[in-house]
Amino acid sequence: MKIYALIGPSGTGKSHRASMVAIEKNAEAIIDDGLLIADGRIVAGYSAKREATRVAAVKRAIFSDPEHAASVRQAIARLNLSSLLILGTSVNMVNHIVRALHLDPDSVMWIPIETIASPEERALAQKIRREQGKHVIPAPTMEVRKSFSGYLIDPLRFIFRRKGRSVFVEKSIVRPTYSGLGRFYISDTVITAIVVHAARQNRDVSHIYRVVVQSTPAGVSITVELGVSRQCQLFALLEDVQTRIRQAIEEMTALNVLALDIEARHFVVKTRSETITSDSSAEVVPSPIERGGYHAATGIGRG
Repeated sequence: MKIYALIGPSGTGKSHRASMVAIEKNAEAIIDDGLLIADGRIVAGYSAKREATRVAAVKRAIFSDPEHAASVRQAIARLNLSSLLILGTSVNMVNHIVRALHLDPDSVMWIPIETIASPEERALAQKIRREQGKHVIPAPTMEVRKSFSGYLIDPLRFIFRRKGRSVFVEKSIVRPTYSGLGRFYISDTVITAIVVHAARQNRDVSHIYRVVVQSTPAGVSITVELGVSRQCQLFALLEDVQTRIRQAIEEMTALNVLALDIEARHFVVKTRSETITSDSSAEVVPSPIERGGYHAATGIGRG
């Protein structure tokens, strides 16, 4: 296997140029900060940018964890790669990665960042890293979101022209957890408030009895229990509320919605003088069906 190593100090634009270098060298996959990226997909690994400290990030990037290294080795074997591009801050770092992945150190061809980026370009990249804490991942945003639930991710798209070829390239910009700008959290209370607000946009939702939020590193799972108008079309209402909540959560928080179960627990009957509104305090009257414990639920996955 041919191995190319793009090396340079942190923040000098290696990840930004990785896709272009891979195209020029015909590298079939990229190893960057603990991830194996091939054909615009994160094939294996765990990103160092998700670690809580810089020390943990470095250990992740050089595959110090045996299970992490084994999963990437298996993926490389499965893909049957003939060429690979490895990104590192130094020769020593790349050698650590090569040894952890059981690759041949004698087959490494070195590409210093100074040979492909001017001093002005490197200085600008370091200024952005230092002042804004932004990092580039050489993979499309939709792919990166699967591994970076809750991170603010910006797409970076451009057309790369080289040797008569035009290639569309998409990368993603994230701010890692260990960024010097500090950490941010979205509490379950905030997620619940967004759920309640989105559900109340449907006029046939009369009560929201309970919202249960389960947060994991991969995303959130949510259960919502509703009281609904007896006049509504039940499954159409559940589908509409589910769609509204999922869109609101993903647009406002960037969290992945792993599961979203909507349960209609009660039919609500209003007096003739009242109109059904989303925030009314209607009396709950069990219907014949409901007395038997009836409820409706739907589920949604990220796919």
